[in-house]
Amino acid sequence: MAGLTVGFGEYTHAIVRGVPASLPKEALRMNEANDDVDLARARREHELYVGVLMHKLGLQIVELPVDDSLPDSVFVEDAAVVCGDTALITRPGALGRRKETEIVKKALTDLHLNIVEMIDESATLDGGDVLFTGREFFVGLSKRTNQRGAEILADAFKDYAVSTVPIYDALHLKSFCSMAGPGLLVIGSSDGAQKALKVFERLKDHMLIPVPLTQMAKVDGSLSCCSILVNKRREM
Repeated sequence: MAGLTVGFGEYTHAIVRGVPASLPKEALRMNEANDDVDLARARREHELYVGVLMHKLGLQIVELPVDDSLPDSVFVEDAAVVCGDTALITRPGALGRRKETEIVKKALTDLHLNIVEMIDESATLDGGDVLFTGREFFVGLSKRTNQRGAEILADAFKDYAVSTVPIYDALHLKSFCSMAGPGLLVIGSSDGAQKALKVFERLKDHMLIPVPLTQMAKVDGSLSCCSILVNKRREM
């Protein structure tokens, strides 16, 4: 693409899901030695997060019901990738998380998006491994996302180039980096982040800013994990 897509970073809706009571004890973790999660604090932080999306950013909130049988379901980002009017329903790499996509698919269908489902059983893809820059997609090849998943994403969003990034010492690509705005990439300072940074160095017109990551890291999460952002055009 010659330039940033029109309206990149502009959204109308955010799909979110509350923190289940099962999160502290049953959520998947890369490091079992991580600190215990304070459920009450996690819920307060999530409420603040949703409040920012609603009141500061002016997004319409689509809040999915809490499901204590799905301890990782607060991280809705992993269940779908949305770009323009198309929503790709993913096939999460963790078998126990695949039921999370059902209600997310319904919510995106209700928003009248074009739904593409990932039915190839050899493919895995978590939304947390997908970074859209406005010009192209980067897909992290991690323990949760494989090459076939990246290929299916490329087929779903044919207008954009797709590049893969090997992930070291992190759950997802967006565990340590994300887009902070058009042409603005934020990336962490961990060893894994710095290894991945070498892939991004060819983005010469993007500003790179190191930032720390704290609380959600206790269960391998980050802020972008907790919402699916949608730009729903007004219907004529």
